This record gives sequence, C-alpha cells and structure tokens, in this order.
Amino acid sequence: MSSNFIKKSDKEYWSTIIALFFGSFVTFALLYCYQPLIPIFSSEFSISPATASLSISTATASLAVAMLVTPSLSDKFGRKTIMSISLIGSTILTGIIAFTDNFTIILPLRILQGIFLAGYPAIAMTYIQEEFQPAITGIVMGIFVSGNSVGGLLGRIIISTMADFFSWHTAIAALSLLSLLISIWFFKNLPASRNFTKRSLEIHDIMHQFSVNLKVGNLLCIYIIGFLIMGSFVALYNYVEYPLINPPYSLSQTIVGFIFVIYLVGTFSSTLMGRLANNKGAFKMLDVSLCFMLAGVLTTLFMPLWLKVFGIALFTFGFFGSHSIASSLVVKLSPTGKAQSSALYLLFYYIGSSIIGALGGKFLIWHGWVGVVMLLSVVIILALLLSNVLFWKKYLALHKVHA
Repeated sequence: MSSNFIKKSDKEYWSTIIALFFGSFVTFALLYCYQPLIPIFSSEFSISPATASLSISTATASLAVAMLVTPSLSDKFGRKTIMSISLIGSTILTGIIAFTDNFTIILPLRILQGIFLAGYPAIAMTYIQEEFQPAITGIVMGIFVSGNSVGGLLGRIIISTMADFFSWHTAIAALSLLSLLISIWFFKNLPASRNFTKRSLEIHDIMHQFSVNLKVGNLLCIYIIGFLIMGSFVALYNYVEYPLINPPYSLSQTIVGFIFVIYLVGTFSSTLMGRLANNKGAFKMLDVSLCFMLAGVLTTLFMPLWLKVFGIALFTFGFFGSHSIASSLVVKLSPTGKAQSSALYLLFYYIGSSIIGALGGKFLIWHGWVGVVMLLSVVIILALLLSNVLFWKKYLALHKVHA
C-alpha cells in the first residue's frame, strides 16, 4: 500500500501539489472576493456594514452546512469528481452574480455558491492524507493552505482595483473568467486517486462517524479553535477597510485592496509552521501561531499606518500557521471517518466565519475599530486557552509514558 503514496521523488509530486494549490486558490478567491465590496454595497444599496457583510456570511454558512454531506458524496463518486464539480459550478454562479444588480438576489446566489464550494476544502484535505506519503503530509498541507492566502490576496486585489476603475460587476466577471480557466486546468491535471475505495452512502454509518469524532475531546478542542480563528480572521478583514478609507488615512479602494498583499505572509507561514509542527511539535507551534495572532490584532490599535499594516501582517502570519497546523491535526487525531472529521472541522471553521464575522459589524458600530479589536482579542485568548489544554495534555501524556 505504501508504494502507492506520492513521494517527493515522484514525477506527480509537484503537478499534484500545483493542482491542489490552484483549487484552493479558486475556492478562496470566490468565497472572499466580496470583502472589498462591503463598503461599496453599504453605499450602493444603503445598508449597514453588518448587512453588507452577509455577502460573505451567507456563503460561508451554507458552505459549512453542505460540508456535512460533500465528504460522503466523495466517498461514493470519488474525490476528484466532486472537487471538480465544486470549482466549475461555483465559478459559473460567480458569473451570474456579475450580472445581478439587487442585493436581495445576490444573497440566495451566494448561498447556492457556498453549497458548491463545500465540495472542495474538506475533500482536498482528505485527498492529501490519502495520496501523499505520511511523512510529508504536514508540508503538503501547508502548501495547500498557502493557496488559500494567494486566492484571498489576488481575489481581493482584482476586485478592489477593477471596482475602483470600472465597476464591481466588471470585477466579479473578470474573476469568474479567470477561475473558470483554472478550474478546467485543475480537472485535467489532478491525478486520479490511487488509495481511494468507493463506498456506498450509508446514512447510519456517516452519522456514527460524525458522532465518534465529536466525542474525541482533543478533536472537539481543534474544531472550536477552528471556529475561533476563522471567525476572528474574517472579522478583521471584513471591517479593517472602514478605518482605512476614512480620515485620517482616507485611502482609496485600490490602495486598500493592495494591503491584501499581506496575504503573501500566509503563503510563507502556512508552509513554515507546517514544517515546524512536524519537527517541534504541533501543539507547541499552534500556541506560537495564536500568540502571533493576538499580538497582531493588538498592534492595529496604534495610529501610524505602517504599524497598522504590520499588525495585520503579524495577525495573518499567525492565522495561516494556526490553520495549517489545525488542519493537519484533525485528520491525524480522527479515529474514524477522516473525510467526515475534516468536514466537521470546516463546519466549525466556517460557522465561526459567519457568526464572528457578522458580529464584528455590531462591535464596529458600537465602538469603532477599538470595539472590533476588543472582540477579536477575547476570541483569540479563548483559542489560546484551548490550545494550551491540548499542549499540556500531550506533555503530561508523554511524561507519563516515559515514567
């Protein structure tokens, strides 16, 4: 069986990683490209920031729920098939949204898009664990997660710049076309699974696998950490534009869009932290990554623009490191139904995006950017407490074995 794993020396190694990276790129570009448009939607449709942020929250919420089903569909129809349908279907829906001029119509389309997008993240995580040599899955997962950051970065830059010079409709249409081309390339270049065996859709077995994984204390902690880190990440990027486009900074939409170049920090940190987690210990590096997030969000309170940008970068570095480590831990700690366990992690992850992401708008109205920072600081501290529980449980277990 081990001879079927993809190894670093195999010719398929880089082509597979690049395909998974591009799939991740499309997923996160399409999911979060609406963040730069939140202030534009607020103005154009005369709605509050919290309501405008529903263009993000509705998609992440439907994605979260749909991911309870998509891993089981991939068990029956194959990993590559479901991932390809996910990417192409969500791309087509993006094209439809580009020709829509009514916010109440955009929201149900985003819900449907979230359902399609659910067919990629958890299944790709499972594909990595099934197809790559176990010794290198941490590094591969880090590269895969880095596709999230690049997709988020370029999606936002494309949308911000084109919306500034043309319109948000033109911007969304351009991103849709680019994503369609990448999705077709993905379908043609991702190798078929070697270590996958099709299984029938048995609802009882699926629910049992969900139940078993939810009862594992360490896994539940990781799921909740996913909820907290993703919620804080989306809330920061949803609302950081408001202080930046207003005095004393008064930055243009294009300049604010280019601040998302900071996402490249995530490309580096997800791979670095994945490697360090393999060498230094996953729970220890998860703690370190969360500390970076907390330090980063607090730094955004300083007035100088360069310090605000540095704080966002530090926060982003910590987030992608945390997510990379947590993603890898979920599959390793799962006693059964690894695809279902990945789906549960991402269910918590995206519900956190929807709930905390929308809640951040309330704190923005209540006390401006300081209110958002207060919310995020509490959320990250909670994640740190859970991470420390995991670290000390692992530490004490090791010392008990050696004793």
